[in-house]
Order: sequence, then structure tokens, then C-alpha cells
Amino acid sequence: MRTRLIALVLGAALAAAHTFSAAAQTGNFLEPPKKLPGVSRADRTQNLDFLFGALKAAPDDTIAKAIEERIWAQWVISRSDTANLLMTRVRTAIEKQDTDLALQLLDAIVKIKPDYIEAWNRRATLYYMKKDYGHSIADIREVLKREPRHFGALAGLGLIMQDIGDDKQALEVYRRALAVYPRLQKIPDVVKTLQEKVEGRDI
Repeated sequence: MRTRLIALVLGAALAAAHTFSAAAQTGNFLEPPKKLPGVSRADRTQNLDFLFGALKAAPDDTIAKAIEERIWAQWVISRSDTANLLMTRVRTAIEKQDTDLALQLLDAIVKIKPDYIEAWNRRATLYYMKKDYGHSIADIREVLKREPRHFGALAGLGLIMQDIGDDKQALEVYRRALAVYPRLQKIPDVVKTLQEKVEGRDI
């Protein structure tokens, strides 16, 4: 069960970088789909509120996945030419397996565009891959401070809690993710397993 979850829960939103994607499959955060739909010019917050409402009420997995893609499409937009340029360089650094350079570039992005949550999320991923859980958790908190509904960051935090042996906290975090995204793939099964482990079986 955990192996399947780790295969699902991937790292940052750099799916185009083959080397990174291969490494990420060892276990990280959810990543955006490789192809994302276009984003309208409507108010971003209002649009996200609508999408999250639809995500929670999605009647099946296919519709839920389509809504998820639209949410990711909103999240990956930086609205900054400088941040976009630096993200391109982050991708190149990861392709070359230069994690330290990628982290330096992400440091620069969060300084110039601190409201760009995907920069925090991607940096959290790289820290996770380096097993630097302290910094990874700190960045996840920055993501959740700006977007408490970020199911990718929540799933990543759950994985970290499991890695450090805190199954009770992992269960709580995964439940938070499911409250936002009930059809989040694999997570319901993980919650069931952790619930039995932490809270015991119902008599």
C-alpha cells in the first residue's frame, strides 16, 4: 500500500524534467499533470473557490481529475516574468541533477515572489529528496499559510510524518487533504490503514 502511495505522491511541478520525474517517483509530493488547461482571466481567488467547491462535490474520479488539473493550472502561474525565467533555470538545474543550484534559484524566487506558492512547494520537494525534513516542513507551512487547501502539500506533509514515524500526525494531515479532495487517489486507502494502526479496529 505504502509503495503504491509513494509511486503516486511525487515532487515538484517540473514534470517536463525527465531526470527529476524519475527521481521523484521514489516518493515526494503530488505534481501537476504534464499538460494543464488554459486559465481564464477571471478573478483567481474566486475561480479557485469555485473549483474547490466542485472538487469536493465531484461525482466520479474522471471529473475530479479534470478539476484537479484546473486547480494546478492556477497554482503554477507566477505572474512574474522574472520568476518564470528562474523557474526555467530551476528545470535545467534539475535535469543536470544540480540540486544545490536548483535550491539557490528557488531561494531567489521566494524572495522576489513570496506569494508564489509553487516555488515554496517545489523547494519543499527538493529538501524532501535530500531528506532535509526540517526545511521541507518549513516550506510546506509557507504553502499552507498561503493556500490551506493545497492537497499536494498536505499529501507531502503526510508522507514526511510517516517517514519520521509519526503515524498519528500523518493520519490527521491525510484527513485534512481528503476534506479538500475526497477523491485524492490512493489516500483513502492509506487513511484506512493508518486509522487501524493508530486508532485500532472497530469492535
